[in-house]
Amino acid sequence: MKSLTNREEELMKLFWEKGPLFVKEIIPLLDDPKPHFNTISTIVRGLESKGYVSHEAFGNTHRYFAAVSESDYGKKTLGSVVNRYFGSSYLNAVSSLVKEEKISIDELKSLIEFVEKQGK
Repeated sequence: MKSLTNREEELMKLFWEKGPLFVKEIIPLLDDPKPHFNTISTIVRGLESKGYVSHEAFGNTHRYFAAVSESDYGKKTLGSVVNRYFGSSYLNAVSSLVKEEKISIDELKSLIEFVEKQGK
């Protein structure tokens, strides 16, 4: 899967939250200043060429929908971050969260309990 730009991620979130959408339905959901129809259409077609969305035709127009689940995208993105910034080590990633105090001892204990239950 190719990585997404911030704007592409923003549009994917709309597809995940709202379901299938026509380009004309996307524009009102975006913050001001509203991008031009052609801009959003180009971005959505780019998402389709990357395999993130697909479409169904309605005459001369298309209704687009997510072809990749939010969960699958999240896993792929997390894996990419861990590979790139933590030497492919999830332990290094969690250690960094602990050092930066982004995860508490209680949360770590809960994580350990969850992992132990999964192993049984």
